[in-house]
Amino acid sequence: MQAIVELKGVEKFYQRGKTKVPVLQKLDLSIAQGEFLALMGPSGSGKTTLLNLIAGLDECNAGEINIGGVRIDKLRGSKLTAWRARHIGFVFQFYNLIPALTAARNIELPLLLTNLTAAQRAKHVAAALQLVGLSDRAKHKPGELSGGQQQRIGIARALIADPTLLVCDEPTGDLDRQSADDILGLLQILNRQHGKTIIMVTHDQKAADYASRQLHMDKGSLIESRTARVAA
Repeated sequence: MQAIVELKGVEKFYQRGKTKVPVLQKLDLSIAQGEFLALMGPSGSGKTTLLNLIAGLDECNAGEINIGGVRIDKLRGSKLTAWRARHIGFVFQFYNLIPALTAARNIELPLLLTNLTAAQRAKHVAAALQLVGLSDRAKHKPGELSGGQQQRIGIARALIADPTLLVCDEPTGDLDRQSADDILGLLQILNRQHGKTIIMVTHDQKAADYASRQLHMDKGSLIESRTARVAA
């Protein structure tokens, strides 16, 4: 299957005074289109930094980052912002919903940067709500929803612009086990039935087992790669 993410010799370090603190060391990575990848590792291993580089939220110090044929390590400023808005859908651990807005309005936010009419935006929002099983919660505000429902709204918002990649940073870290399994099951459906490419950072082995592949990081290097035990 064709690779949609290609990293070659990627390095990342932070400067502390005169000292360089390495985070990623000559890292190579290929992710196939339609893959569900779980990225695991202890705190400080570099997995969130890697996720941020792929999502265009951070810049590498050396190497190449190619996403869907675009060298994003060469993009800067407004060009990088525009690329990220079009190609990356973010799912956060703590949902990042705006409390004063309804579920539908939260989902609609990314579409306000497009040329779609209000009617077209409403149609897309309705489809996203149906996809995550919350059509009856469109007018509810975040405080009126459970944690699992809020995360489903977060996923709908991430999907609304049909991004190239769905990037999930500990998406079940704030949920109980049942709600977490529900969210992971939804991500699995989006991957298997809708062909979404998903990259998920997690500390939870049970969460990782929903993915089609797992990569483990330690001290800025990929130390293990294996096919996940795909959950039902």
